[in-house]
Amino acid sequence: MSGAKIELRGVSWGHTRGMLPLHATAMALQDQGQPLQVQWEVRSLQHFADQSVAQLAQRYDLLVIDHPSIGEAVHAGAFLPLDKWVPAQALQDLARHSVGVSHWSYQYPDEQGQVRQWALALDAATPVAAWPQGQTQRPADISDLLEWGRAGRLSMAAWPLDMLMHFYGICEALGEAPFLRPSALVAAEVGEQALVLLRSISDACGPQAQQSNPIAALRRLALQPGKALAPQFCPMAYGYSNYARRPLPGQRRLSFGSVPTLGGRPWRTTLGGAGIAVSAHCANPEAAAQHALWLAGAQVQTGLYTEAGGQPGHRQAWLDEFNNDMTGGYFRDTLAQLDSAYLRPRYPGYIEFQSEGTEVMARYLRHELDTKAALAQLQEADVRHRKGWLNHDDARLHALAQALRAAPGVESEGGTHD
Repeated sequence: MSGAKIELRGVSWGHTRGMLPLHATAMALQDQGQPLQVQWEVRSLQHFADQSVAQLAQRYDLLVIDHPSIGEAVHAGAFLPLDKWVPAQALQDLARHSVGVSHWSYQYPDEQGQVRQWALALDAATPVAAWPQGQTQRPADISDLLEWGRAGRLSMAAWPLDMLMHFYGICEALGEAPFLRPSALVAAEVGEQALVLLRSISDACGPQAQQSNPIAALRRLALQPGKALAPQFCPMAYGYSNYARRPLPGQRRLSFGSVPTLGGRPWRTTLGGAGIAVSAHCANPEAAAQHALWLAGAQVQTGLYTEAGGQPGHRQAWLDEFNNDMTGGYFRDTLAQLDSAYLRPRYPGYIEFQSEGTEVMARYLRHELDTKAALAQLQEADVRHRKGWLNHDDARLHALAQALRAAPGVESEGGTHD
């Protein structure tokens, strides 16, 4: 990048993992005397999940987004198709180095039905388990969690949005993935069983669990224990490598791994993470797209982005020896869970369903709804928003990702949890 000064505005989400690597990379450009200047602003974690990206795209050039918003963004014409601005070879390389299906989660058909790349994977995450480093005793199966919860030994992220994400994976583990019936979210017996299981865990952990998103649950687990009994295990929360790094005073370092089994079998948690998109209103689309590619590329992701507190979306960074030494093996030990992670729907209207579903889950966890009523409300909201769309993308894209990981020359260590 050289020539006249170019200024871009970007928006990310409010946590060390979401902001520090972007500030660090922006400052690195200034240190190198590059003409590109990127000013990053912040939005909350809740807004990251449910705020309209179409509205944000009118104010910012670069947007760090959650993949389920892609359908809404494409429908509103909010983003530029990056395959017009990024060389095909570069996109193919990013696909070969995807963490799970992160890369493909930002693909979606345009109005003509052509599949386009609307964002690049910048960050990858899914619910994983966490415990204080060096602790050897921990629950092996979900059936063990009730006893641990009642004894005050769990730090549970039972925030209603997160419990809705767990609901998807638990349903599949019980026999049926959601969003595959034209007129129902999931079979009644499966959905009810999943809801009962999740609420029983939440109840065992007490009301504090429902107030805890993953950051709060992991922060509580990372606190040095005082005189009171400290929690010893977080069974399922979106992973944050920040808590696996050298701890701050008053904190203890956490280790991470796959979630407890369900009936002795591994199960798939729901893919999170973040991608970087370019607004359709951007005045400098070429510079913005090239910056997005620079941020998502192997060199920045494996180096400065991760070192500055980021949780990369590039597979090479997850297998990097230095990054794993820095995080006590976080990336290596959770990669299998990432590679298997369930892909949420991305149709226009899914974000509205997710918001309504989160409220239903909140009322259910507070015992304001019984199980049948809660599932009925989820079913009604799903049918109203989804309009018969079926989530075949999950199985299709996982098959594609597995085929690429099996290809010669592609790093695949750790990705065997299916």
